[in-house]
Amino acid sequence: MRRKFLAIVTACTLASVCLTGCSLTNSIVNETQQEIEQTKENLANEAEQIGADLDKATEDMLSAFEGLGEGTEEPSQEEIDQMKADEVAALIDAIYVQERTADTDAQCEAAKKAWDALTDEQKELVEGEEADPDYFGRDTGDASLDDARNADEIGENEILVVSFGTSFNDSRAKDIKGIEDALAEAYPDWSVRRAFTAQIIINHVQAREGEKIDNVEQALERAVANGVKNLVVQPTHLMHGAEYDELIEALDAYTDKFDSVKIAEPLLGEVGSDATVINADKKAVAIAVAEAAAKEAGFDSIKDMQEAGIALVLMGHGTSHAAKISYSQMQTQMNELGYENVFIGTVEGEPEETACENVIDAVAEAGYKTVVLRPLMVVAGDHANNDMAGEDEDSWLSMFEASGKFDEIDTQISGLGRIEEIQKLYVEHTKNVLK
Repeated sequence: MRRKFLAIVTACTLASVCLTGCSLTNSIVNETQQEIEQTKENLANEAEQIGADLDKATEDMLSAFEGLGEGTEEPSQEEIDQMKADEVAALIDAIYVQERTADTDAQCEAAKKAWDALTDEQKELVEGEEADPDYFGRDTGDASLDDARNADEIGENEILVVSFGTSFNDSRAKDIKGIEDALAEAYPDWSVRRAFTAQIIINHVQAREGEKIDNVEQALERAVANGVKNLVVQPTHLMHGAEYDELIEALDAYTDKFDSVKIAEPLLGEVGSDATVINADKKAVAIAVAEAAAKEAGFDSIKDMQEAGIALVLMGHGTSHAAKISYSQMQTQMNELGYENVFIGTVEGEPEETACENVIDAVAEAGYKTVVLRPLMVVAGDHANNDMAGEDEDSWLSMFEASGKFDEIDTQISGLGRIEEIQKLYVEHTKNVLK
């Protein structure tokens, strides 16, 4: 309305000037001036009405705001606690992702800061799509015993040890760092660095412990920036599965940035065509894990454990990848070694015979009443602690107990990576590509 008023006044003024300039008669001028005055009066009346309307609207809005709290109760302490816990759960869910972004560092810091601000009671209420009180609250060991191995000044020769990763501090130090330390000792002229393939785990460790671990892309970019010429990649993966394939794909984009890029074998070596195919790597792993399990159970050998009527169940991850045949091959290898009390299973139940219920039936049919559960995994992380030895009804420990077929079930939370003979096998795989 204000614009309309100014436009009319301006137009009328110009008209008046033009009329004067053209020597029009006084009657025409007077008539025009009267029209202008009338227009001014009309506009003033309209403006006054608009102002009144605005005043009324403002009064109505103020009344509405004043009445907004009428009859509304203050939130209870329980509601406040839940709201604060929900905020933290949302922050955790935001970093429980497989993609790193420019905001990741700030998000990790914000999530930890918000968690630390909660009371103990509020922390117990944290529950999201992926979030729970254990994300920050679970004690998984001393993170200071680990080494992120993300330093610069690498030199021309680098061994990049690529692992899936784990947020369990003890397992990260004993299993993953154990392998890295063995490689560093065996090859002092090469700088050993680390990369994890699971960004979810990298974010978890960073948010909770403040320890920053490179993902594969970051590690490769670090190598390029440091002028590395010869790069050897040693995956700690168990087999040539999906993780290994993704690693190969990531390396393809960097082959022209180094003088040489070589990738060593995963732990079990080549896959083979069927369940009967075994090799020296699978034999070495089978002996190493069986003997380590026997000693941890208090026996001199796996044979002694067998004679005592105790079954050893090794739980792997399982996969729909073609490499799943590796688990069947490991069972063949155990049989070839005469380890009749050793049974191979998988969390995913692929291959089918490795599903928990099938393993329970096989162990029971073989007549064993005492069982030791142990992971067939490089790292004793989430799967070992929760899927195998957890308290939930779907854990392997719970399912073995619920079957009613056994008198005693024990668990060993130990990854393959901490076994000296396994570490030597990785050293040998690296040696093979260095040749």
